[in-house]
Amino acid sequence: MALREGKLSTYLFFVYLAFMFSHLALDVHGANECVEKPFPGQSFVCVCNSTYCDGIEPNTRVQLPQFNLYRSSKAKERFSKKILTFTKTVPQTKNIWVVNRNVSYQKIKGFGGAFTDAATINIMSLSKLTQDKLIAAYFSPKEGIEYTIGRVPMAGCDFSTREYTYADTPQDFQMDKFALTEEDLEYKIPVIKRALSMSSRNISLFGSPWSAPAWMKTDDSLTGKGTLIGQAGDKYHRAWALYFAKFLEEYKKQGLEFWGLTAQNEPADGMITKFSFNCMGWTAESQRDWIAADLGPTLEERGHGDVSLMMLDDNRIWLPAWADTVLQNATAAKYVKGVGVHWYLNSLVPPLTLSATHERHPDYFILATEACSGSFPWGRHVLLGSWDRGEDYTHDIIQNLKNWVVGWVDWNLALNGTGGPNWANNFVDAPIIVNSGKDEFYKQPMYYHLGHFR
Repeated sequence: MALREGKLSTYLFFVYLAFMFSHLALDVHGANECVEKPFPGQSFVCVCNSTYCDGIEPNTRVQLPQFNLYRSSKAKERFSKKILTFTKTVPQTKNIWVVNRNVSYQKIKGFGGAFTDAATINIMSLSKLTQDKLIAAYFSPKEGIEYTIGRVPMAGCDFSTREYTYADTPQDFQMDKFALTEEDLEYKIPVIKRALSMSSRNISLFGSPWSAPAWMKTDDSLTGKGTLIGQAGDKYHRAWALYFAKFLEEYKKQGLEFWGLTAQNEPADGMITKFSFNCMGWTAESQRDWIAADLGPTLEERGHGDVSLMMLDDNRIWLPAWADTVLQNATAAKYVKGVGVHWYLNSLVPPLTLSATHERHPDYFILATEACSGSFPWGRHVLLGSWDRGEDYTHDIIQNLKNWVVGWVDWNLALNGTGGPNWANNFVDAPIIVNSGKDEFYKQPMYYHLGHFR
């Protein structure tokens, strides 16, 4: 069953039906089977290379009372398709779900992942045929899970091989020296274009910055505790807004247009002394004032007023207060379209915080913009075959969808066996792990959990 743009109530309706009824089952074969590589104490990964990769049997229409059911399990199944038949009776031992089809909630924007430097470097480290298999696994309607959202870091982040921005020439307030880098031209842009060419659906790209150039910051560094010099309306804040517009314009020259932007990746990071990777600090008040005075007007003046600008792009612990603060300014509220949220501190804040934010600001969407497993220093970063990490994804996605979130975006599309590259050694896990030495990649259980929501 596919969840694309549509009503969440419709999705839940079919999920509930799949488990409500007794049924007859008929196995349907047609997709390539998973080549399993098991790991002790875990589940298994599916191995793909230049000549072979498992796929998904198409979700073709069947006549009632039949329906299609896709199943993945810890023990053996990955996207196995069965044609089931509804019965007219419900056993007394079964739960009965009553669905009001006249009540609908948020419209689903989609699901996706991030085209980081690390992800695209890993993809391009494979042979051309294996690259195609990996990109298709995410974006192809015939072979993949059909992602419809792609996040693009605006210059370097921790998942880069070095520290850099697009405007590292001091005092370049007019951004005359602004330029895309090798990471864009040789890795991110080619992979994005190939994803677009494989997809039968629109892929909504959005950009996120990690740090302004060091010369624009109070700590003269891309890391650590530092904010933009000055205040809203001054030359530093105007220049930083221009940086956003130049990013959109340079990518457009390369044939790529963006649906959205976030004002800053994890603005709270830049308020932490000696923070270890690319960051820049903002408070809700300073972000509000900069959007109202500089970013919003600059984007509008340069023809980018239709881009969906998202505030926050950080953990939901800051909600609903962050949204309240930004949107109390009518000018900032005019330019903002939504709220970006991450999952890293979710255990501290209930998901009802998302519903509370929606209820207070129903005209602004909420998008889950980043999540990954293996990010804590005391655990294993890459855990091949981990079914638990897949379940964590599913649990979080369901909680988000039940609380007005319009989509869910994973972090790196692909990492290597150590969870990198990452210049700051901030390694994590990913749904696909690349083994360039063998010219193959491994689909983790996380990949299949994500695929059931496509």
